[in-house]
Amino acid sequence: MPRSGKMTRRQFGRTVAATAAAVTILPRYVLGGAGFVAPSETVNVAIVGCGGQGRTNAQNLFQQKDARVIAVADPRERVDYSPFYYKGEAGRLPVKRMVEERYLRDNKSFKCSDYVDFREMLDKEKAIDAILCATPDHWHAFVSMTAMRRGKHVYCEKPLTHNIYEARLIAQAAAETGVATQMGNQGRSSVSHAVACEWIWNGAIGDVREVHAWSGGGGRIKGRGRPADTPPVPAGFDWNLWLGPKPDRPYHPDYAPYTWRGWWAFGTGAIGDMMVHNVDPAFAALELDQRHPATVECAATSFVDAEVIGPDNHVVWTFAAEGGRPPLVVHWYDGSQRPPRPAELEDGRRMGGGGNGVLIVGTKGTLMGGGWSESPRLIPETKMQAYQEANKGKTPPRTLPPTKGPHRDWLDACKGGRPARSRFEYGARLTELILLGDVAVRAGEKIQWDGPAMKVTNVPAAQAFVRETYRSGWDLEKV
Repeated sequence: MPRSGKMTRRQFGRTVAATAAAVTILPRYVLGGAGFVAPSETVNVAIVGCGGQGRTNAQNLFQQKDARVIAVADPRERVDYSPFYYKGEAGRLPVKRMVEERYLRDNKSFKCSDYVDFREMLDKEKAIDAILCATPDHWHAFVSMTAMRRGKHVYCEKPLTHNIYEARLIAQAAAETGVATQMGNQGRSSVSHAVACEWIWNGAIGDVREVHAWSGGGGRIKGRGRPADTPPVPAGFDWNLWLGPKPDRPYHPDYAPYTWRGWWAFGTGAIGDMMVHNVDPAFAALELDQRHPATVECAATSFVDAEVIGPDNHVVWTFAAEGGRPPLVVHWYDGSQRPPRPAELEDGRRMGGGGNGVLIVGTKGTLMGGGWSESPRLIPETKMQAYQEANKGKTPPRTLPPTKGPHRDWLDACKGGRPARSRFEYGARLTELILLGDVAVRAGEKIQWDGPAMKVTNVPAAQAFVRETYRSGWDLEKV
């Protein structure tokens, strides 16, 4: 989204301090505001999307004494996740049962409501303060927009949206409605994320010219094209509703559960799944939410298909020098692709976190970290030790305020605290960057990007991937 002016990290620090002071003097709930929850009250949360990640988020909310899950919504009644990463059983009824078992310990009359359609839930459950969206990617924008327009606070899993046009609209709606928002890129709420940013801001590696981030993820779908067979829809599954804004197609178990991320219609591949986590410390430290790349290209891929997202991608974003910032090249690798091993990394030492990681390369050195902003270190270790000795063991001044995790960070914002660390205005710009990588993969050639205009200027066909077509009744601008 075009900005009227730039905010440096120092201005950001002053803004955070001023916000904290304003909350101390006059909390937001005194002023009023969309869906405000007083600090003394419980935040009533409804979960939309009861698959593996929805179930995990519910368990995270159980750890927060001032949060209460009071309703759940999902088109699928129940589903077996034992073949997948999450294991066990998920779906609307198993998550409802899990929620009731947790809260019945303290309240013998507690009941969790369940709905097929989350819009009916919002119509009927007037006590809902906030929505946690853990649906497949193609539902994120519609759920978030609907909830925000009804004055509900929103936590949405990453990536924030399924395409760039949606990201622009969601960021705008978050600013207009004033509700508390958070995108679920959990590493951003960690101490290690703050440390990585502050080392870079303190000049530990000089001017950054290259970023390399990677994940071994991807390749969830074997083969290409849509399935040819059309098995019956399982009992208790509203397939038409699950499709949501997407054009009609026959049900197939290859689409849901879990493997939806490998289809262009529903997911965003390893880029949307993992780049949002692994590149984030560089994105934040280099203030890329205030810059647009000039070009994006897929330098390598296993295949390009109109339906299936292939693995083994290497995507490259270039940023021109701007506003005193040097030019920058950002690389993403997934599947079997990896960046070149840094010459300064000691023999036998693992690069990053193994299957996930980031290298941030500056004129004075390289910072290496694992996935999810984990374990940042200067390399080689002798340089890390020299840096610590030069600073007498002290860390750089704290610019980013501490948090106690993404859910706590969001709940505090719901109750009048400072904005959450990955609020939608930030999360939307991070989502834009990564989804431009998907646009380049699908375009099959280097694209030139006019960020303020939200336009691919050299490959007209690629614009269809920036703003997709929706089924009738699902237009975000009419929510």
